[in-house]
Amino acid sequence: MEEAEFSHLLADLLAESHRLGPGDLPGTVRTAARAVGMTDAVIFLSDLQQIRLVPVPDGVHHGQGTEQQGPAETGVAVDGSLAGWAYRTGTVQLSSGSDLVLWLPLVDGVERLGVLRLTASALESATLEQCKSLASLTGQLIAAKSRFGDLVSRLTRSKPMLLQAELAWAFMPPRTIGCPEATSSAILEPAYEIGGDAFDHTLTPTALHMAVIDAMGHDLASGLCAAVAMAGSRSTRRSGGDLADIPSTVDAALHRWLPDRLLTGVFADLALATGALTWVNCGHPPPMIIRRQHVVHGALERPVQLPLGLPTDPEDRRPRAVVHHAQLEPGDRLLIHTDGVTEARSSTGDLFGESRLIDSIIRATAAGEPAPEALRRLVRAILAHHNGHLADDATILLAEWHPVLEAGR
Repeated sequence: MEEAEFSHLLADLLAESHRLGPGDLPGTVRTAARAVGMTDAVIFLSDLQQIRLVPVPDGVHHGQGTEQQGPAETGVAVDGSLAGWAYRTGTVQLSSGSDLVLWLPLVDGVERLGVLRLTASALESATLEQCKSLASLTGQLIAAKSRFGDLVSRLTRSKPMLLQAELAWAFMPPRTIGCPEATSSAILEPAYEIGGDAFDHTLTPTALHMAVIDAMGHDLASGLCAAVAMAGSRSTRRSGGDLADIPSTVDAALHRWLPDRLLTGVFADLALATGALTWVNCGHPPPMIIRRQHVVHGALERPVQLPLGLPTDPEDRRPRAVVHHAQLEPGDRLLIHTDGVTEARSSTGDLFGESRLIDSIIRATAAGEPAPEALRRLVRAILAHHNGHLADDATILLAEWHPVLEAGR
């Protein structure tokens, strides 16, 4: 297809997308792919635990049933498949047979969504570039349309979700965010049964803000407790408060609305331009720095303040939080986790432990993989140690500072 024709195709697809429902995307993308010269196009989305890539069937409108065209596909594994390699590495993969098969990553910003499978009888370099552009737009459309229906949630879940887990996921941001200076990725297990763990991260013009929260218990009130903590953190941040103000806001909200509930948490800011790290630790395991594939032992160990929500005399006020400071180096990774990670036990009672956590994260980062994939591999190691099921919530956030350096530096 000529470049001018392709530009018109993308413009028409973008204009049409405003009126599309989530279930209309597969057919619309297939029509656009055929106009480029492809013979077929299928969207695959990663399931919640990033174990399988699940095809989005045709004829699914607004999550209200299916009328599939042709036989249903069962999907492919993320590990051990060419499609999974495209998803894991964010690179285009090509296989040849009776037809050429292209697997292109689907992303929303730096958040991995799945892959787009395109088939063709032949492929030119100009057409390949057009396919990449089509995949890029498809990822954006999936992210936008997933907010207006249950289709994506239904397709990417392998079992029902507990009510407290539904509540927690509703409050959490995308698993991965990033900009030229920093990337933050987080993961949470058991994905369908979480009770009190949660994570948050967001980018401002000058900083990456991060939070990892661990609320007491595993019931609906625990999920509500975590949601209140995230809301308190966001409200403080968005109204101009600083890190030291967040614990006081969360603590006051817990005392008022959820008495007798407590939580631990780390709230941190990373300056994008300088790598200056500031954080507050309220009864939580200390964060870790991973530098050149080694953990810098004790780098972020500081006096820990009391958990939030502890019973106090009504006349007492929580003292202003102590903000700690450290300096990251380019390429450093910051790891924040809940105690469910190190306290996970195998069937024989063997703790996963901090030493095993350090070994696993070093192995996951040794190949130079981006933070989202290193984190996915780390969680798979934790689950394997625990025979696929965790007795406690385990949340890990892995952030990397990768500043844009001036030429010659």
